[in-house]
Amino acid sequence: MLLEITIKNFAIIEEISLNFENGMTVLTGETGAGKSIIIDAMNLMLGARASSEVVRHSASKAEIQGFFSIEQNPALVSILEDNGIPVEDELIIRREIFQNGRSVSRINGQMVNLTTLKAVGHFLVDIHGQHDQEELMKPALHIIMLDAFGDKEFFQTKKEYQEYFDRYRELRKAVLEKQKNEQEHKARIEMLAFQISEIEAVSLKSGEDLALMQERDKLLNHKQIADTLTNAYVMLDNEDFSSLSNVRSAMNDLQSLEEYDSDYKELSGNLSEAYYVLEDVTKQLGDLLDNLDFDAGRLQEIEHRLDTINAITRKYGGTVDDVLDYLENSSKEYNLLTGNSSSSDAMEQELKQLEKDLLASAETLQTARHQIATALEAEIKNELCDLYMDKADFKVTFTKGKFNRDGNEQVEFYISTNPGEGFKPLVKVASGGELSRLMLAIKSAFARKEDKTSIVFDEVDTGVSGRVAQAIAQKIHKIGSHGQVLAISHLPQVIAIADYQFFISKESDNETTVSRVRLLTPEERVQEIAKMLAGDNVTEAALSQARALLKVDDSL
Repeated sequence: MLLEITIKNFAIIEEISLNFENGMTVLTGETGAGKSIIIDAMNLMLGARASSEVVRHSASKAEIQGFFSIEQNPALVSILEDNGIPVEDELIIRREIFQNGRSVSRINGQMVNLTTLKAVGHFLVDIHGQHDQEELMKPALHIIMLDAFGDKEFFQTKKEYQEYFDRYRELRKAVLEKQKNEQEHKARIEMLAFQISEIEAVSLKSGEDLALMQERDKLLNHKQIADTLTNAYVMLDNEDFSSLSNVRSAMNDLQSLEEYDSDYKELSGNLSEAYYVLEDVTKQLGDLLDNLDFDAGRLQEIEHRLDTINAITRKYGGTVDDVLDYLENSSKEYNLLTGNSSSSDAMEQELKQLEKDLLASAETLQTARHQIATALEAEIKNELCDLYMDKADFKVTFTKGKFNRDGNEQVEFYISTNPGEGFKPLVKVASGGELSRLMLAIKSAFARKEDKTSIVFDEVDTGVSGRVAQAIAQKIHKIGSHGQVLAISHLPQVIAIADYQFFISKESDNETTVSRVRLLTPEERVQEIAKMLAGDNVTEAALSQARALLKVDDSL
């Protein structure tokens, strides 16, 4: 429930603060005084998009703050917890709109984005204005209004259908794109397929060409390598002259002098290290010479492989690595054009299965929606009886349509205003007064369904008078008896039945225009309603009628 709203520097409002109670409250005043501006401020507080135009002239920013008492609604609690907002019995929403159009929103001091603000606002206040009646005249929006009457089970059914639809739409788009590409780029696809096949047939390995050329050079220079290695081995270790033996003898001699001087010991250690290194090199040379055989067959294999590699590198790149890069890029392009990230057959099979699942889910949604329509029809008929439209009949019609996220049916509201005339589309037969009553009937039905604690009606009584106005007044008051209703009205019947009345006035001087608001006393309410009945010339008869409407003592 909305307990208080404070508005600063918003349009022609300098600063006002309104306190609300349970029951029905009305806002009255001359046209242009600022009644609808208050509703606009409420809308912005609850997440509507803002512009710098709402900021009062000469002010740096507009401020709107609402103080709410809330029920422990699980969905609302979940939104608050997900955004790190402490869950308490009260909620403070604050929104600031700056001259540059930027706005800042906070819930209980925690900054939030507009999406979160709208989600929270959805559970707090339902604002019904003249645009709602405009929506009633747009058949495309009727399905949204019908679905809003559903329960949790229905919304789960609709969610499952939408998941199937989104997956089907995405996969169908991929299959169609693949088919389109295959048709438009057939020649390119064929060329890429040939090139990929040709390169893959060679089975290239990264750096293979460089490794083979190095091995080939070794085989081609076998004699030179063998002679050089043999000469080195002989110089190190030969029966006639062995450098290794001489170094060993020198090492042994120096070892005998180690005890005489540290320098001798160091020299002996260095020579020992050199000897063991030379000994190891000599062993390696011996092993290499033992295994050094000329393999003419291997040379032939290498030459053949290099010929194959050279043929492919001349065609697709300078080196093996260049060709492999070309293969990778070609494969990516091929997959992009053919959708070959998964098998075509698999994609089409999956699409067929999804189509079956979508049809089954659409049928389930259809059945559930028809049940909701039956319940809504009964509710609306009962509400219309209370609004002196007892001869009217309301029906929800369904026609087959294309698949979309709402299903495969089109929904339109039909009405029969008089017996024997039959049902016709609402947009063709309803008058302004009938639309007002029908919208109020829908809102009344939805209010009980949604269990909203605060509902705002912005001039829902347009185009009605007399007993119909009285019926509308009683209906709005009845809704308020289960929670809180705020209404803007120009009808005495609606104003009189309210529990509280705020009067909005506009004060102007040469420089500024400011909206003022005050809560009227019982006597002030009598005077205000009398003015509505009789104009500026308030008669005793008008005062008496005003008191009768308000059901107050004639002594006032």
